Amino acid sequence: MKNKSRSTIKPEKKNRAQAWQIILIAFFLFYMLLPIFSTYVFSVATRWDRTILPEGYTFEFYGEATDASYFVSSLRNSMILSLSTILVSLVLIIPTVYWVFIKLPQARSLLDVLMILPFGIPTVVLALALVQVYNGTLIGRSPTLLIGAVFIYSMPFMYRPILNAMRSIDAQTLTEAGHSLGATTMQVLLKIIIPNIFPGIISGSLLVFATVFAEFTLTKLILGARFKTFPLLLVEYTRINGNIAAAFSVISFTIAWVASLLILWVGKKGQGSSAHAPHAH
Repeated sequence: MKNKSRSTIKPEKKNRAQAWQIILIAFFLFYMLLPIFSTYVFSVATRWDRTILPEGYTFEFYGEATDASYFVSSLRNSMILSLSTILVSLVLIIPTVYWVFIKLPQARSLLDVLMILPFGIPTVVLALALVQVYNGTLIGRSPTLLIGAVFIYSMPFMYRPILNAMRSIDAQTLTEAGHSLGATTMQVLLKIIIPNIFPGIISGSLLVFATVFAEFTLTKLILGARFKTFPLLLVEYTRINGNIAAAFSVISFTIAWVASLLILWVGKKGQGSSAHAPHAH
């Protein structure tokens, strides 16, 4: 009898634990998705301040958003800024991490500390410091300085996935094997190392794109209205019409999702072509 009662109690405890897990996950999803859903609804609401649900629905605010004078140019500037930052991050961070892994393993801890520093530097301080240092130079108050600023700000988001991907492979063995076959260090990096860390490259690119595309403070303080990006246009319309600003937010969400899917699609194509790359066993 005791054994039977114990056997019935254990499934009950498991069911209770699973029920609590489901409740917590549902609450978390509700908490995360409610603001996004509310933004979507507000962007098509004619009026939503006197009742629980909107009094009517319309898509005219999307028409007004796309007809805005700086809509196309701000969207283009945000895409240029995001893709340029991804390119600069890949060109600088991948060789640096690879070189530290192969030639300077004692410097890994120092590199980790340097890559964490952007988290501790407020964007306002970073922007004002760069403006003061480069004021009067060729790149002062230019898009080039802004790309450098957002690169510094987004470095940890590219560095950590690349580092984890590099740790998952035996870079030293792969390098030695490539050198023994007559390949140069650059050839080893391009044809062996990069195909093996491609998942980390895709993850880092997604994080950097999402971070830079929504960046506001650095752009506002370094260039202001001279290089208007999508977040600047969105904030400008929050003072004019909240429904149009909500429409801009929805458009921003959609663009970010589409860009992420495109990056993932390119990543899958790259992984397929890199399946024949050498691996360490």
